[in-house]
Amino acid sequence: MPIHTDEDVVRLRQAVREQMIAAGFSLIEQTKMITAASELARNILRYGGGGDTHIQKMLEGTRKGIELTFIDQGPGIPDIDRALTDGYTTGGGMGLGLSGAKRLADEFDIESSPGNGTKVRISKWKPY
Repeated sequence: MPIHTDEDVVRLRQAVREQMIAAGFSLIEQTKMITAASELARNILRYGGGGDTHIQKMLEGTRKGIELTFIDQGPGIPDIDRALTDGYTTGGGMGLGLSGAKRLADEFDIESSPGNGTKVRISKWKPY
């Protein structure tokens, strides 16, 4: 799913909601994942110049989950640890996007380096 406009972010939020409902997640878990997706998609727009998002269902034994991957070809993040610190921002925001998304997801992985863009993967597992 391409992320190049604010409307794309709205479409992503709806797609995540639909996948979470289909997988049987509670409203609270849906809200957490939709919020994290929105934050990461807005980062793609603001810092990465646009990019792509992939939604994937996960199945591990009897556990079900949803995985979201966000990819951009922007300038990259020179210091990932610092970028994950609450309040750190290079764009004038509140500095809660990456760290907030990490807290809202069950699993969080980020790959980035200057000049090579950024790839963030988050997942949420159904608790039962």
